Amino acid sequence: MTAHRAGRLAVTLCRDFGEFGALAAEWDALHRRCATATPFQSHAWLHSWWISYGQEGRLRVLLVRRAGRLIGAAPLMLVHRPMPLLVPMGGAISDFFDILLDEEEAGWAVGALGRGLDRAARHTVVDLREVRPDASAQLLFGRWAGARARLADSTCMELPATPLGDLVTRLTGSRGQRLRSKLRKVEALGVEAHRVPREEIPAAVGTLLRLHERQWEGRSVNPEHLRARFSDHLIRSVGRMVGNGTAALTEFRLGGEVVASNLSLESGRLSGGYLYGADPALRERKVDVSTMLLREVAQQAADGGREVLSLLRGAESYKNHWQPSPVVSQRLLLARPGLEPLLRLRESQVAVRERAAETVKARFPAARTWHERLTALPVIGR
Repeated sequence: MTAHRAGRLAVTLCRDFGEFGALAAEWDALHRRCATATPFQSHAWLHSWWISYGQEGRLRVLLVRRAGRLIGAAPLMLVHRPMPLLVPMGGAISDFFDILLDEEEAGWAVGALGRGLDRAARHTVVDLREVRPDASAQLLFGRWAGARARLADSTCMELPATPLGDLVTRLTGSRGQRLRSKLRKVEALGVEAHRVPREEIPAAVGTLLRLHERQWEGRSVNPEHLRARFSDHLIRSVGRMVGNGTAALTEFRLGGEVVASNLSLESGRLSGGYLYGADPALRERKVDVSTMLLREVAQQAADGGREVLSLLRGAESYKNHWQPSPVVSQRLLLARPGLEPLLRLRESQVAVRERAAETVKARFPAARTWHERLTALPVIGR
């Protein structure tokens, strides 16, 4: 670990996974004090992700403390292809990236993180994907004195975090009538929602992933969702997150049988539906699965006092039924002034991949996973 002190501030670079694991309590406390934090910056998510996907020697977590109290953190890692890069921990299975800043000391913390990042990125470009427009990382970008670039990344769809009945009132005419009819059909069928307690998470995650695989049978499923390392990651992380109230795994039962399952993740302002699985027989019974799930997720978000109900990455057509607002995440590139040519090279690489992805998407509209592969960072475990 290296350290630099300015007054009572200490900036350190954590490279040891055991040391990162020991940060759980103070990391969680900082996560709660950072209003922009998303569930993907929680210690439970990142620690578990590293067990499944990380590689020894690649960890680069910047930490800022004042008088011993953690007030800032940037969870990063080093990759070597296609060039040396510092990229977010969490990889392609995490929908958002951000740094953590104590709201009361954000100015000090972001300045210190910037100085620490300048030293940590002596020979690398910093490539931060999936940064929300209101993220704390935007403050870091704004104060960066070196070379920088801001690019568009994934589109996310968002709704206000209110009960579904209130969302329906936003819809007029035949659209609102159709959705009310779908809700009545779910109620008439007698589907019951049950929150899974922490001790039952391992078995419930297995059920969720089996249903997820069944619902995608015969179509192009994300292959990562079928791998043991992904299942192991969810069991570890969701178990902890359910315990501290930052995740909810809900099973939908009909006649005592689980016919659908949904995992939602939560943080201070935001709640999002991360992954679901549903028995294809529900569609045969004319049940609108997305409406059934959204009703439960929306109620959870409202009960938790969240502001935003995110439908997370992707602008799939079924999401438009609820007239959500599109929010485009950003990709932030940072480098020391002397490394600007490398940053511009990285910027051109991203542009080439994006053009190739758009070509594939235009020629093969159903090839969603090809688009993901072409636009994804070459992160560990991808």
